Amino acid sequence: MRAWCIEDRQLQLATLPDPEPGPDEIVVTVHAIGVNRADLLQVQGLYPAPPGTDNRIPGLEYAGVVSAVGNRVQTRQVGDRVMGLVPGCAYAEQIVTYEREALPVPAGLDFAQAATLPEAFLTAYRALFLEGGLQSGQWCLIRPATAGVGLAATQLAKALGARPIGSSRDLSRLGTARSLGLMAEVTDDLSLADQLDTLTGGEGVAVVLDMVGPDWNTVLKGLRPEGTLVNIGLLGGVTTELNLGNLLMKRQTLKSMTMRSQPLENRIRMSQIFNDRLAPLFAGDQLSPLPLETFDFADAPDAHAHMRDSDFSGKRVITIRA
Repeated sequence: MRAWCIEDRQLQLATLPDPEPGPDEIVVTVHAIGVNRADLLQVQGLYPAPPGTDNRIPGLEYAGVVSAVGNRVQTRQVGDRVMGLVPGCAYAEQIVTYEREALPVPAGLDFAQAATLPEAFLTAYRALFLEGGLQSGQWCLIRPATAGVGLAATQLAKALGARPIGSSRDLSRLGTARSLGLMAEVTDDLSLADQLDTLTGGEGVAVVLDMVGPDWNTVLKGLRPEGTLVNIGLLGGVTTELNLGNLLMKRQTLKSMTMRSQPLENRIRMSQIFNDRLAPLFAGDQLSPLPLETFDFADAPDAHAHMRDSDFSGKRVITIRA
């Protein structure tokens, strides 16, 4: 099989042996690969794969067709259309994954559309509702609401009865989020807390889904007492200085999470949550695939360059077969 491998902090196309499934695993012939910022960081040597995963091949999400199954596999068979999250190695024509991690592709979606779903929607759901405890009717801040996870979070919050506010330094970039259900928008600057206070009638937001990082003092001023900030990214840097007194007096909670480094059983649990809670929302047209731009498998480095340099609000997808 062909696979994109990391060599000298660049992607290089290589030919590797076809994988074989273990007893509880399936082999998937990959048709589409979702591109994530973690892939770019891995190529740069800044975000290695978790232990037990081949660090040479990036890629966290895929969509394709089951081509082989292990001798203990019960829920998947050859020919099934599946998608899912993996700790790595998705930038390849074939991947191996545990059967219980693989998800059926929702009816009516092609493989490229399916590849926009696993990372963005599972990350957003876990952050907002499992870690953040967001409830129907509550305000939440999605910081920023301009890329894959932010757009998925906007849809999920709206579909489940919450009230999403999106942030960006440039409000013109929130057009896609607006079309997907964003109820209000704020400029991400030093006046952020005042903007949130006005929008929520002084209530504050119950949950902040934060992908930016450092400037949390301003953000926490807009978070209500006993609210929760869930950090999933560090676009703005890796260090910060916090006023812990304000945090203490408002009894606020700070959490951080990643999807990639979870143990297998947690990843399987998240797959089950998708089947039980999110798949019905896609079937009922309450959720939709993210806007996407596609790149041929041979042009994977171009997909990375596009993510670095473009302001596109959506998901980049690498396609292998139609």
